[in-house]
Amino acid sequence: MYKNIFDTHAHYDDSRFDGDRDELLSSLSEKGVSSIVNCGCDLKSSLTTVALAERYSFIYAAAGVHAHEAQEATESDLEEIERLYGNERVVAVGEIGLDYHYDFSPREIQLEVFEKQLVLANRLGLPVIVHDREAHEDTMRLLKKHRPEGVVHCFSGSAEMAKEVLKLGMYIGIGGAVTFKNAKKPVEVVENLPLDRLLLETDAPYMTPVPFRGQRCDSSHIAYTAEKIAAIKGIDVQQLIDICNENAKRLFKV
Repeated sequence: MYKNIFDTHAHYDDSRFDGDRDELLSSLSEKGVSSIVNCGCDLKSSLTTVALAERYSFIYAAAGVHAHEAQEATESDLEEIERLYGNERVVAVGEIGLDYHYDFSPREIQLEVFEKQLVLANRLGLPVIVHDREAHEDTMRLLKKHRPEGVVHCFSGSAEMAKEVLKLGMYIGIGGAVTFKNAKKPVEVVENLPLDRLLLETDAPYMTPVPFRGQRCDSSHIAYTAEKIAAIKGIDVQQLIDICNENAKRLFKV
């Protein structure tokens, strides 16, 4: 069994965990999981995420407004989320970003809310956790403008885009998609990615790696993602996990 697994992106506040959340979280240390960053997507989930981080010593919180929720976020919501950053368990501004696949919020509102949170993160000296789906050009434009610390999570861009992210000093988050049968682009990204800029993640309960694709994902499934990445990079799996653990600690200052 592997150890020192740091899942840099999960959503244990999701309703799919309502039936067994405490039981599952309590079992993860036995499966080699040492740390998790749980990400909020709006005020409600950010508050729940902070409560989880206060209950479990191995969980850290990120608070923010996701692209999907941007339209619903009020100025009061953003102010209340900003107050959460004073909590020592909150280590990042996230999950924030752009999603032009679903367009649940109008793009101009997504852009406005994303940029506000980039400015806030820089002012507070916190890293960002960035969601980018089919919005590569606008995402990179704003990242280059504000140059935050952080990670582009569940990276779906090209190897060329990854190089641009790396030039900004940011990290690349790789999850279960790299194990998928048609994962040409993620594999190419990993092939060209320096080990010191790689973060492991699940996006639990989503993006479950092969061989459990279609089932609910949890942090223990990172082992399968790590095995795939280690095979691509030609290194030992535990060595990869340890490197990614150190990367995560460095970024989130934990």
